[in-house]
Amino acid sequence: MVDLRGLRYFVAVAEERHIGRAAARLRMTQPPLSRAIHHLEADLGVNLFARTPNGVELTEAGRTLYEDALSLLKQADRIEVRVRSTAGHAALTVGSLADTAELVGGRIVSAFRERHPTVSVRVHEADLGDPSAGLRAGLVDVALTRLPFEDTGLRSHVLHVEPIGLVVRDDDPLAGQASVRLTDLSDRRWIRLPPDTDRIWREYWTGSSTATPDTPMRTIQECLQAVLWNGMSALAPLDQVTPAGLTTIPVLDRPPSRLVLAWPGVRPSPLVGSFVRIAAEVYRDRNTRPGPA
Repeated sequence: MVDLRGLRYFVAVAEERHIGRAAARLRMTQPPLSRAIHHLEADLGVNLFARTPNGVELTEAGRTLYEDALSLLKQADRIEVRVRSTAGHAALTVGSLADTAELVGGRIVSAFRERHPTVSVRVHEADLGDPSAGLRAGLVDVALTRLPFEDTGLRSHVLHVEPIGLVVRDDDPLAGQASVRLTDLSDRRWIRLPPDTDRIWREYWTGSSTATPDTPMRTIQECLQAVLWNGMSALAPLDQVTPAGLTTIPVLDRPPSRLVLAWPGVRPSPLVGSFVRIAAEVYRDRNTRPGPA
């Protein structure tokens, strides 16, 4: 008999096309995930995946199951939410950082409400002093944010891995370079993040560990304006939209930032789980949609 957990495991492998990546996404080890897939194939009497040197590919039977599994899991989420909502008005609070608010408000929440029209959704926008976007304070149920920061006790699903760039003015001597290394830029004047924020987060987004007397920046726009008006330096995702007069140079010696959905605890609630799956679909569609011819 096929159960929902087995289908969720199957969908993760189908989307990642790799047992190891799917196991990381599900926050489990590879052996039990492999066993679950083997059991599912044995129960159905078909091979769902063809093993390749680079991972796995869906067979024809696997593609059929994938389409039906997505539909079934969505329906299961709706059932859980409807049953729970009968005990009271269902609500979800979503946290976001300033540069992720548009994605949450413009895309993900609207898609979520199409499937859960009776659920009340509220968006909480956090500043740069709280990389958990309200999770640590218990203000939100799920957050769209960026790693790295101290995430003990939180679970996350990676939506996108983004290289980091150095933001400078167009008239900066570095503006014409193809790339830079932070180890060569210790003499620059960097924006300062709030001193009470997460240490891992603060060190990641600051080019120098040396404290500066400048006022801490709490929003992305404050950081960008400090670069534009005062010639300071800042780090940002390489595809960060910046005002006219600024340029972003790839940084070679800083690991990429991970855009993630994060939530507290081991297993998300049905509403949070549904939000995570819908958000992953929206972001995947956003990245795979073909551009104009």
